[in-house]
Amino acid sequence: MTSSLPPDGAPLLHYVSPAPFDPYADDHAKDGKKVFKRASQFQLMFWRFRRHRLAVVSGIVLLLAYISILFVEFLAPYNLHTRNMDNIYAPPQLVRLFHEGKFAGPFVYGHQMTLDMKTLRRVYTDDTSSVQPLRFFCRGDAYRFWGLVESDLHLVCPSQKGNVFLLGTDRLGRDVFSRILYGARISLTIGLLGIITSFMLGIVIGGLAGYYGGVVDLVVQRVIEVLQSIPSIPLWLALAAIMPADWSPLVIYLGITFILGLLDWTGLARAVRSKLLALREEDYVLAAQLMGAGHWRIIGRHLVPGFMSHLIASATLTIPGMILGETTLSFLGLGLRPPITSWGVLLTEARTINVLALYPWLLFPVVPVIVIILAFNFLGDGLRDAADPYQ
Repeated sequence: MTSSLPPDGAPLLHYVSPAPFDPYADDHAKDGKKVFKRASQFQLMFWRFRRHRLAVVSGIVLLLAYISILFVEFLAPYNLHTRNMDNIYAPPQLVRLFHEGKFAGPFVYGHQMTLDMKTLRRVYTDDTSSVQPLRFFCRGDAYRFWGLVESDLHLVCPSQKGNVFLLGTDRLGRDVFSRILYGARISLTIGLLGIITSFMLGIVIGGLAGYYGGVVDLVVQRVIEVLQSIPSIPLWLALAAIMPADWSPLVIYLGITFILGLLDWTGLARAVRSKLLALREEDYVLAAQLMGAGHWRIIGRHLVPGFMSHLIASATLTIPGMILGETTLSFLGLGLRPPITSWGVLLTEARTINVLALYPWLLFPVVPVIVIILAFNFLGDGLRDAADPYQ
């Protein structure tokens, strides 16, 4: 049996690794997978949200939609109020790539209009001899970017002596696609402004009722019951009708936003109240009180994060609800009015059955409404699940 000790007088050999010390080296998996044991709460939420593919796609759609409203004037082929009197109620034009078997780039065929003397309806047919190539990053209709900077640069423009109506035109010859893009700026932001009002009222009033209880809870609950007993549609109509017709479009826009926020806080306040009634009895709340924490700090720092998943779900349901509310009021003629353009205002063009039968493309503004509402719902499902990563 040989000894592993060095002979007498020989130096003791040892090795010191120059790598930095890693206190969590034993926690790393050998196969390179992510370790959840040492991950922060935000990392856990992000990893779980990323597994919800539909929520990720919905988030990308919403992100692109909200980014697009910053550059509407550049993205729209025409100005909001540009009229093409020779193309009233023109149908959508199909973008093509090949002409007579040869690649011609993105282009549209010109229109030929004839008048049906029996029905007095304008009939448009494609003129295959008129090839109108699309131009990109081009000069077109003049506009004021956000009402401040004058410009005429567009992403897509028709040919010099042609037109391009991707979704057709309305009764005044205005491009429906351009007006949908402009309307997105109002319809998408009205939900964000409304939810600020709704959440401020819901969290503050519901938080006071749930944390203090007693007389405060009794009064808040009776007020909520009274407001929830009123039918929502007649209440919307009544509040929207009291706004004078001579108010500026901006004031009407802010008024509709405030009304939608006032009508939607009761459900959130009741949910916040019920959650706080349960959480205020936890030991960590008592510990915070003994350490001298104030009431508002306990509510905001310790109690509200305890039901953050519910708040996220409420937000993703409230925003599309407000978009639908604005669309409904504007469609009925009691919400936003021209010259403000929103998806609800655009849908007023399709209120009669004759228009729907003859010009169905005027219903295209309902498509972004459906897409945005579905995207918010799917995103809410993913965020709600991700907010509780330990379940």
